[in-house]
Amino acid sequence: MTNSSQVSYFTLTAYLDSGALKYLYFTVVAFLYIVIVTVNVLLIVVICVNRSLHEPMYMFLCSLFVNELYGSTGLFPLLLLQILSDVHTVSAPLCFLQIFCVHTYGTAELANLVVMSYDRYLAICFPLQYHTRMSPCKVSMLIVLTWFSSFLGITVLISLSAPLQLCGNIINKVYCDNYSVVKLACSDTTVNNIYGLISTSLTTISAVSLILYTYTRILKVCFSGSKQTRQKAVSTCTPHLVSLLNYSCSAFYEIAQSRLNMKHVPNMVRIFLSLYWLICSPLCNPLLYGLSLTKIRIIYKGLILSKV
Repeated sequence: MTNSSQVSYFTLTAYLDSGALKYLYFTVVAFLYIVIVTVNVLLIVVICVNRSLHEPMYMFLCSLFVNELYGSTGLFPLLLLQILSDVHTVSAPLCFLQIFCVHTYGTAELANLVVMSYDRYLAICFPLQYHTRMSPCKVSMLIVLTWFSSFLGITVLISLSAPLQLCGNIINKVYCDNYSVVKLACSDTTVNNIYGLISTSLTTISAVSLILYTYTRILKVCFSGSKQTRQKAVSTCTPHLVSLLNYSCSAFYEIAQSRLNMKHVPNMVRIFLSLYWLICSPLCNPLLYGLSLTKIRIIYKGLILSKV
């Protein structure tokens, strides 16, 4: 039996012995990280420097892209180091730092998507009152609330997990996550379990309820509105719905596979699916919004043509 004061590092056991192929895996993962950083930074800069994009929808998109950068940076540097390493260990402080980054990313991602659905609801259902209801002050308040609530919730989570007495240091994943650490505890985890259950339930129920309400109202307006209203709804809501469904499915799998026996699933498949929610959204969201939203596409084309 070892207690938390003796656990100075964790061992990540999900890495495969890939031999020389590790250099190929490193190259592929590094390429993905470079692409994610490039496309997200590019869109953040485009939104920030163009005053025509200083509208609520694009401000929320900018917050989403910042979160994609934040989440991928919480994963990729350590992942790249572990791919090249022969011994897959990570120090306890660094492990808890990654837990904080990964979990705040997941919470902020959902909060950003919820705020964006509320923004689309106001824009489509109340077009004449939109700028009054979604004032710059309210936009700033919603963005601050998105990030503050995410950081506060995960800070409490980490403060409950870090003092636990641990009976081991083996994490059967390629990155650190909170539930894997809690499962190693030999001290009472009742408070951790209650807090996790309540916070997850409240977050999920409130988010799903608000999203269902906003899209029910949007559909009602679309069916009773003009063709122009329907086109506006389709053009702005489609990328948001795709992002929402992609995130929801991948996050649901990540939560489920952490709590269920997945030994019947091949190890490579488990690794891919556990990384999916941390890679696909940061990679796909900027491409999805950049290609589908007319204003961003026009400005981006203008920037390219001006340099030719």
